[in-house]
Amino acid sequence: MSGPGPDHPALARRAATGTAAPDQAPDPPPAGGPPPARPVHAAIDIGTNSVHLVVARSGPNRRFEVLASEKEVVRLGSGPSDMKRLADDAMDRGIAALRRFRQVAEIWDADIVAVATSAVREAENHDVFIERARREAGIEVEVISGVEEARLIHLGVLQAIPVFDRRLFLVDIGGGSTEMLVGEGDRVIDARSLKLGAVRLTERFFAAGEHGTEVVAECRRFVRAFLEPTAHDLRAHGFEVAVGCSGTIESVARMIDAERGGDPTRSLNRFELTAAELARAVDRILAAPTPRDRERIPGLDARRAEIIVAGAIILEQVVAAMGVERLSISGFALREGVMLDLMQRQRGGALHHLRDLRRESVLHLADRLDPDREHSEHTAELALALFDGLAGRHGLGPAERELLEAAALLHNVGLFISHSAHHKHSYYVIRNSEHLLGFTDHEIEVIAQIARYHRKSGPKAKHPEFAALRAGDQTAIRLLAGVLRVAIGLDRAHALAVAGVEVGAGPDGAVVVRAVPAPDSDPTLEVYSAAQRADLLATALGVEVHVELAPTP
Repeated sequence: MSGPGPDHPALARRAATGTAAPDQAPDPPPAGGPPPARPVHAAIDIGTNSVHLVVARSGPNRRFEVLASEKEVVRLGSGPSDMKRLADDAMDRGIAALRRFRQVAEIWDADIVAVATSAVREAENHDVFIERARREAGIEVEVISGVEEARLIHLGVLQAIPVFDRRLFLVDIGGGSTEMLVGEGDRVIDARSLKLGAVRLTERFFAAGEHGTEVVAECRRFVRAFLEPTAHDLRAHGFEVAVGCSGTIESVARMIDAERGGDPTRSLNRFELTAAELARAVDRILAAPTPRDRERIPGLDARRAEIIVAGAIILEQVVAAMGVERLSISGFALREGVMLDLMQRQRGGALHHLRDLRRESVLHLADRLDPDREHSEHTAELALALFDGLAGRHGLGPAERELLEAAALLHNVGLFISHSAHHKHSYYVIRNSEHLLGFTDHEIEVIAQIARYHRKSGPKAKHPEFAALRAGDQTAIRLLAGVLRVAIGLDRAHALAVAGVEVGAGPDGAVVVRAVPAPDSDPTLEVYSAAQRADLLATALGVEVHVELAPTP
């Protein structure tokens, strides 16, 4: 089979975002020859409602780079048998999806690992499906238990949000089952799988597609009674943060984001919803009596209109039973967990890199695309020293400091595309990269804009992305980009001639930045360049900024 050509839209996008196409090698080869080829894997999650595929290349630090991601709604568990048997037409849809996913995986010559969950796990005739998958799609399907499913989902979540050092409660609502887990680090403290799923309960309570007050109340009682013993046990472990994933939870989150006026195309990774917002969303769903009415709800995926009533009721009852006040959304789930588990088993080791998930993901992107990492890292050190020295003036805190460091480390990734206007390319790469895990969509936007304004013109109201931000964010970006500009000037020759900075006060409240020379260095050029770049910082602070050479001891 021939792969996509160089003008294929997906490959063009990956070139822009720093995700390597199959025949590209953006990582510079080490001395002594080209790097060894990194293996490519494909993970398939065969669920009750949907079949998911992710194709990824194994990367450094036990990370992976996503090359393709696909989803097909097949309703494998649909039918009147309460998932005791897989219907012939449902198996046909599932096998057709697997054949297409195999074709996608073959573009990258990827190994394929496929796992099946509730619908296949419970079906008396699951051997028929597994044999057909082997014979007709050329895919070996592994049926996994509910607890193993929960463990793998947990691994996927740890790749997406920075909760490694916090005890978490995790819920994943599938079509046939709901997985719940309490974990800390990469350790599963307790995991349960319940036969509560959006498709299963739709078939039981809402098969006609409509719902009334009495049947909704009956469904709620059923879920609450089924859920309470498990919730009692899990509550006893305690947790600091609650995380949710799956199509049902993402659909409800998208509704809430639409109510807030959010961008429907943005990532929901690390999106947070409150119990009160969930209650309002459930009310909006229940106020729409038919699937066609529900399709018109802003933010709701029309493909879930038939099963969202049951799914929303499950989520509502889980949140209530566990006493969850805020729920964070993970963009990764089972298939990413399968991918990570496969790489772990191949390489061995643990997941300690997830303790600093956000910084690791920044360094990972910089490793791929920055042609001079030493300069960027030194710039970041100078920028943070300058930020700390100005702490009494700017009023910003640790959150902004972290975003400044990320922007400083990534400000030159746009050079991967071209030198001309590379600050704009850096914005695009950061904004659209799939490598920046652990950050909210909003935080990624701020990082991208700080990098965008590290050179050339400063932020302006006519720039649509900047104008769309809140006033507080605009103020922070002006200051942080101003700090970054001065720091970049202090390493103008990429020679590390400035070892550090000292910040003091001058006449009329001016800021004086003194460049401390590195041993045996002459940073005259750097002092001049930094002074030329200080206008944006001066404007943000409202005072003059002078850059000078620190006195020699």
